[in-house]
Amino acid sequence: MSLSEFYNTHNRFKTRIVLDIRNSKGTVVGAAASALYLINKRKVVAIIGPGSSMQAPFLINLGNQSQVPIVSFSATSPLLDSLRSPYFIRATHDDSAQVHAISAIIESFRWREVVPIYVDNEFGEGILPYLVDAFQEINVRIRYRSAISFYSSDDQIKKELYRLMTMPTRVFIVHMLPDLGKRIFSIAQEIGMINKGYAWIVTNGIIDQMSLPGGPSLEDMHGVVGVKTYFSRSKELANLEARWRKRFGGEQLTHFGYWAYDTATALAMSVEQISNVNMSFNTTTNTSRGDNGTDLDDLGVALSGPKLLQALSTVSFKGVAGRFLLKNRKLEPTTFKIINIEESGQRTVGFWKSKVGLVKRLGVDQIGTNISHSSRRLRPIVWPGDTTLVPKGWEIPTNGKKLRIAVPKKDGFTNFVEVTKDANTSALTVTGFCIDVFDAVMRQLPYAVPYEYVPFETPDGRADGNYNNMVYKVFLGEFDGAVGDTTILANRSNYVDFALPFSETGVVFVVPVKDEREKGEWVFLKPLTKKLWCMTAALFIYIGLMVWTFESIADKTFRTQRIIEKISNVFYFSFSTLFFAHRKPSTSIYTRALIVIWCFVVLILTQSYTATLTSMLTVQELRPTVRHMDELRKSGANIGYQKGSFTLEKLKQERFDESKLKIYNSPEEMRELFLKTSSNGGIDAAFDEVPYVNLFMTKYCKEYTIIEPRYKADGFGFAFPLGSPLVPDISRQILNLTEGENMRAIENKWFPGEKYCLDRNTTDTPIQLDHHSFQALFMIVFGTSLVLLLIMLSCRRYREGRGDMNAKPNPPGNGPDGQDNARPNQNRDVNEGGQGANETGGAAEPADTEHRIVEVHEGVNFGDGDHEANRIGKVNLELQRQQSQVRRRCNKLFSEKNMPLGMAAPPPRMHLA
Repeated sequence: MSLSEFYNTHNRFKTRIVLDIRNSKGTVVGAAASALYLINKRKVVAIIGPGSSMQAPFLINLGNQSQVPIVSFSATSPLLDSLRSPYFIRATHDDSAQVHAISAIIESFRWREVVPIYVDNEFGEGILPYLVDAFQEINVRIRYRSAISFYSSDDQIKKELYRLMTMPTRVFIVHMLPDLGKRIFSIAQEIGMINKGYAWIVTNGIIDQMSLPGGPSLEDMHGVVGVKTYFSRSKELANLEARWRKRFGGEQLTHFGYWAYDTATALAMSVEQISNVNMSFNTTTNTSRGDNGTDLDDLGVALSGPKLLQALSTVSFKGVAGRFLLKNRKLEPTTFKIINIEESGQRTVGFWKSKVGLVKRLGVDQIGTNISHSSRRLRPIVWPGDTTLVPKGWEIPTNGKKLRIAVPKKDGFTNFVEVTKDANTSALTVTGFCIDVFDAVMRQLPYAVPYEYVPFETPDGRADGNYNNMVYKVFLGEFDGAVGDTTILANRSNYVDFALPFSETGVVFVVPVKDEREKGEWVFLKPLTKKLWCMTAALFIYIGLMVWTFESIADKTFRTQRIIEKISNVFYFSFSTLFFAHRKPSTSIYTRALIVIWCFVVLILTQSYTATLTSMLTVQELRPTVRHMDELRKSGANIGYQKGSFTLEKLKQERFDESKLKIYNSPEEMRELFLKTSSNGGIDAAFDEVPYVNLFMTKYCKEYTIIEPRYKADGFGFAFPLGSPLVPDISRQILNLTEGENMRAIENKWFPGEKYCLDRNTTDTPIQLDHHSFQALFMIVFGTSLVLLLIMLSCRRYREGRGDMNAKPNPPGNGPDGQDNARPNQNRDVNEGGQGANETGGAAEPADTEHRIVEVHEGVNFGDGDHEANRIGKVNLELQRQQSQVRRRCNKLFSEKNMPLGMAAPPPRMHLA
């Protein structure tokens, strides 16, 4: 059909292909005999065939020897490429092209184990190496390979399927031809393997030919997912199908028919290209072969073979099956269709495109899509059991066997795991932090997993602390997993797969601490450094001197005081600002401005001193006895480690003397070794994992601390056999648990005191204030005082200059420094009048009055001598002349509210003279 239509449209071609058809009867021997006959007897220049991969190996070698190109449109086994014959051309896709589509489906549903079921011949075995490589890229394990012979009976097939049912894996990949596939699915439906929980994926070896007579039934394959060869619906393909139906009626044209049509077209075009080449054979007939000879002895060599092979390798055109272009002597596929078989027939759920992956529909670019959401690239799939719930890919075997989970039996640190056995009933009880975490994780799984705990102990029932042996038992299959305080280590991961860690990570040194809280009779001097004390004292003296300077300029009374009184007043004023403010305001406004700034500095200084002293006296400063691991190594101190822990090897790697290493089994033993110290056979430090250290610190947090360095470790993890499908699901549930409140509740249950102790910090340097903390404040005080002094001197100089120009004395109350000098003037006038009231506490008339009033206290002794009598006489004379005015003045004096500074109130009874 292809050749007739081709030559009808290419009637100018000089060459014509004549078909010489030979029936191989579907057998390997028949195919070999037919090919040998065609080459020897018919002298064909090319062979289109064979029909199956099993028939191809002999034909390929035959074509290589005779240089006759063997062009096959249906031999799809990748194993044929291993023959490395340049004269074998595959005008079809080989089976290895679809393994990436299959692996993409497996990865999209996060399955971790699969079982391939394949026919036991070249066709079935050819795909296996490529499946293994593709699954390794996505970390999927092939648990078992089920090879079923084409000649197996139904009982043999049923026995093999029952064997698969006893395995936990529930994802099966079927690769075989439709006739054997029909029997497989029929028996699987019969024994209940096409039910909920199972996932079946079939290759195009079955799906492409399902509509053929004798193919598998849709009822037996309900819920199966298949990878089908995809052909673009072109105009050429539609016309071919129409012509086929018109000529052959209801017979179905398969994908092999499309490739056969294009193969004949490609061969016709290639022959036309070499029309000038000699098409004959170079034969060497062996006439003396006798009865021992065979037809292979007379096998000739086609002279046109090399040229025809080159033409076929370069020919390119648009065929009914798409672009016909050979790469490495075979067609390269770009797209596969993903179909889901339902009762109503096949339903397309997506496509697989090279360099893109899974897509729901063609024409949608999915490059860069997050692989974790790749299952969303397919439309909803109806799985076996008529459910849309994605099978998890594995189940507990049908024999009902529970998972045997090993738990270590420990003598100490039982907060993590503890195994007890009842003396009467021998009932096993397993408790601890690790057990609660594992139980919580298993409860969160979306499916039920029955399991039981089996203690890992010595034959006599005692604790076996060798965790490496426990992990190795899981590798050997004696246990289905290990749960407990098992640290994730690189060497252990070679034998088992660990779920994500659920505990804190790291290995640290623990050492005792010593109390260095400040004590002693001179502790009050500790808050400040010596330099700060000296600077503070100097600043007090400096402030006193500045006050002295300001007051001596502003207050003339201050200048008349004795030197001892000046010193005592000034420095008492300066130092007393530490404790209280003065009611008596200073005379100079400059003194007041300086004291405001000084009080602010004193406030900061006193508050800082108080806070630091309080911290020294009340806060316990704990410092480690050893600050770094290097000190332990140099001192030769004994180091403690937990029995059975990997920390022993770590200490040896750090070059610690093995004779200095001591074993402990529990926090109590660890504490006893610390109390003994190295000098008495104890330890000065312990090296252990963070979870154990935290447990120890909850009990003795006030006496020990952690020092540098901190070594990395992956924490505790649950161990399972390599490739176990439980590992990814459990890891996800561990993340959910640790991010929620349940993990905190479990930690509070087993480690109730941890939150009160682990936040305590130690310090290596005492808290102490130095002069740098107050340097800026001191500079402000010093600078301000100098500025005020300069301003005061400038103002005085200016006023003295104005006084000289006016030649007028300064009136009372308006002195050169702007202060009220009434009090000294009054005292001077009274003294001139012979009155001694100021000396005995009396008050004087303000400066703006013309008369002098003296208040005489009753019973006051005015002194002896003529001088005193003269003064009193003058006062009496003055008072007699101004008696009426005196009364008015006295009443005004007694009603005055603000008395001058330093005067006492007059007594209730007075004598006026």
